[in-house]
Amino acid sequence: MVEQATSTTGQRARSRPIRVLIAKPGLDGHDRGAKVLARALRDAGMEVIYTGLFQTPEMIARAAADEDVDVVGLSILSGAHNQLFPEIMEQLRRSGLDDVLVVAGGIIPKEDIPHLKALGIAAIFGPGTPLEEIIAFIREHAPTRESEE
Repeated sequence: MVEQATSTTGQRARSRPIRVLIAKPGLDGHDRGAKVLARALRDAGMEVIYTGLFQTPEMIARAAADEDVDVVGLSILSGAHNQLFPEIMEQLRRSGLDDVLVVAGGIIPKEDIPHLKALGIAAIFGPGTPLEEIIAFIREHAPTRESEE
């Protein structure tokens, strides 16, 4: 087995870029923020898969598994996060993706955040969160996976 170099922060070096799935669950038709984030993540050297609008929990989990992602980013503005996010987390678990980092962003009331974090969503980024903050969080918390090459 080949040893991985260790960075100055003590994290193992990656054998491939971080792969991120950006998903728009439910009937939310506003995707400007998701597209801006996808571009920023790509510019930061990550591989980004954008699912497009109107995704079901099953579609999101299937795409995450098919694309072998390290991170799932959920973007929601419709107010349906308390209904959709538990279903998405359950579908990810059923797909064997317990180790995928899940983050969310959009219009999510502060009082809903503890419940969403208890589901396993690692971070909630509200409107106006600097893109650099989101990128840094993902870099720090994304699981390290071996390349299949």
